[in-house]
Amino acid sequence: MTSIVPSDKDSTNEANDPLHDIAEHILWLATSMIHHANRVRPNPSGLKVGGHQASCASMVSIMTSLWFEQLQPGDRVSVKPHASPVLHSINYLLGELDETYLTTLRSFGGLQSYPSRSKDPDPVDYSTGSVGIGATAPIWGAISRRYVETSFGGAGSGRQYSLVGDAELDEGAVWEAIVDPGIAELGEVVWIVDLNRQSLDRVVPNIAARRLEKMFDAAGWQVITVKFGGLLESLFVRPGGGALRNRITGMPNPEYQRLLRCSADELRTRLPGDGPEAQAIEALIADLPGTTLTEAIRNLGGHDLPALRKAYAEIDDTRPTVIIAYTVKGFGLPTQGHPQNHSSLLTVEEYDSLATSLGKNAAAPWERFPDDSPSGRIIGDAAIRLRRDAIALSEPPAVPTDIGRTPKGTATTQAALGRTLLDLTREAPAAAERVVTVSPDVSSTTNLAGWVNKVGVWSAIERRDWFDDDAETIMHWRENPAGQHMELGIAETNLVGLMGELGATWSRWGQPLFPIGVMYDPFVERALEPWSYGIYAGGQSILVGTPSGITLAAEGGAHQSIKTPSIGLEQPGCVSYEPAFAIDVEWTLLSSIAQLGRPDGTSAYLRLSTRPVDQTLADVPADPAARERRRRQVVAGGYPLVRREDAVVTIVSMGALMTEALASAARLDQIGIAANVLCITSPGLLWEALHARQGRSEGPSWILDQLLPAERATPMVTVLDGHPHTLAFLPTVNRVPSISLGVSRFGQVGSLDEVYRYHGVDTDSIVRAALDVIGY
Repeated sequence: MTSIVPSDKDSTNEANDPLHDIAEHILWLATSMIHHANRVRPNPSGLKVGGHQASCASMVSIMTSLWFEQLQPGDRVSVKPHASPVLHSINYLLGELDETYLTTLRSFGGLQSYPSRSKDPDPVDYSTGSVGIGATAPIWGAISRRYVETSFGGAGSGRQYSLVGDAELDEGAVWEAIVDPGIAELGEVVWIVDLNRQSLDRVVPNIAARRLEKMFDAAGWQVITVKFGGLLESLFVRPGGGALRNRITGMPNPEYQRLLRCSADELRTRLPGDGPEAQAIEALIADLPGTTLTEAIRNLGGHDLPALRKAYAEIDDTRPTVIIAYTVKGFGLPTQGHPQNHSSLLTVEEYDSLATSLGKNAAAPWERFPDDSPSGRIIGDAAIRLRRDAIALSEPPAVPTDIGRTPKGTATTQAALGRTLLDLTREAPAAAERVVTVSPDVSSTTNLAGWVNKVGVWSAIERRDWFDDDAETIMHWRENPAGQHMELGIAETNLVGLMGELGATWSRWGQPLFPIGVMYDPFVERALEPWSYGIYAGGQSILVGTPSGITLAAEGGAHQSIKTPSIGLEQPGCVSYEPAFAIDVEWTLLSSIAQLGRPDGTSAYLRLSTRPVDQTLADVPADPAARERRRRQVVAGGYPLVRREDAVVTIVSMGALMTEALASAARLDQIGIAANVLCITSPGLLWEALHARQGRSEGPSWILDQLLPAERATPMVTVLDGHPHTLAFLPTVNRVPSISLGVSRFGQVGSLDEVYRYHGVDTDSIVRAALDVIGY
């Protein structure tokens, strides 16, 4: 661990550094953007707009030094969410953002509240805003860049920076990523921690910076600490300086923060304290000018440009690096150091005072530096240096729609996943080489063993498989940079974070990948928020949840997913499928892969099962035209499996419960009641078709005509291995009476029959519901 001491200089010379002028101007621009959004722009609703002026101010020096002295065109930066106005200010100075946008922060169609790759008009490398996700994204970006460069070329090299607020380190997902064993090999990863020691509501009592240093160090990271600036360091070498250092480093965070709010006279009283070294401190500061003393107490390394330059120069590119930079929240603003400044806004009077102190014009806040000024030349040089070439998008390879095989016998939808991937390597190798599978230590239990044996495991470096000569080892773990399967520890948030970045390579480097992540379906909810955020940021991927539902009877209620079918229905930017048969898995998976890696692409979620199902029940048409019609229906959301001209009731089901649905129809037929049976593959697509038919959205609605024609409408029973409301909207298509069956309470351990009966989704329950809905 390294602690940075600034090179010899008098802090008063900082005013002569053109970069210092740029930093002050960026502070002014960021503050003005937020001020305009809250104090100038009309606001008829009266609701606070916000914008985090203090959180911006603590990052200004760090980001100024990084962009205008350090970054290269191949580098990528994830900016902490609340510093987005600083990023926009930098982009404005670099000529990447038009002035008209500076008045649109947090307005409709304007600059987003937090950095967004897909919605902001200026360059944003990583979308941030949800705690922990933006911080870890560059780790997964580094892996994705290496993968693309090794496999296809064109990704080049470059560091992956994360600018992280210290409070964000409370997020557990951050540490899940930091301690993953493979991360220690990613030398291009650099984190810069804005250690301002404040959270939203308070000064953090014990930030324990030393503990953070040890935790990063234990994970194999290089640790560089930038604690004090040049002015304080110059005082530390004077008589009494050691006592002053001990006093500052030993006091609690809240006491130090209180000193930031003190006048010079108050500092002369408070700073010495009452310890044995108080007199030495009193003597040291007695003759200091008041402005020097007040400047010194807030002279921390995160605001000292020479200290930051030295820290950047010491980065070791053979392992990840964290730079812990001590800062003052609100640095340079009237609110600096205030314990409740997180969301506070400058008053008009404070804003005008800031303009005066910085030599700015409050009436014309968007002025630039003259191009021929020292600061203007630095900005111009940086704009040229950081300019990136336009991305040439590679067209994703064609993906077959149908392998052509008709499964026989008994199989599970989970097993069909691995078989389809292997079939793809034979039928469409160009598409298969773009597939990257990811799992959290569940490859073998989710039927990916054959695929892993075929394509190998990705690793930054090649590792020997010491079991390659063991005849009893069925699954071979061959790790090298050419592998197509990535396995992380048991941390689902890491998995979906990596999926999001693998799914964004088409937009970063023009090379599309087809990422498929596999996890146990009960843990989809744990991973949902970061996966959803990845979709929002433009990452296209396929999430496979398996095994799922109460078909996991023997595992008990803790492992029986209930809500995931409706989650898939509700997730924007995603098509969800729950196939009933192996052929449905093949068709929906291939269709989902074909939607990846393109500007108009979309993600997908497949919910699969380990319940064996008789594949002849699928009754796949033998005629080629009829088979293709069935395939199109499967991909569009559902298909009729049993159609009776004399039907008086319709049983609608999906996934593993199709066996019970068909058995119920057969039982009803025995007592003279004819029943239709519909197999639903995607409730979400059917919901979209219904909205399109109503004129509420754009899209096709033909599937409703084929699946639920009005002339065949009957009372309906819906049933699934999940919450019943997932299918409860289908009776509204033709406004028929209905009963919705499903799982709406925590499960029980037991046999499949016992658990189905407990939840009322067994064959007897379906038959009774059908009789009830028709009033038999």
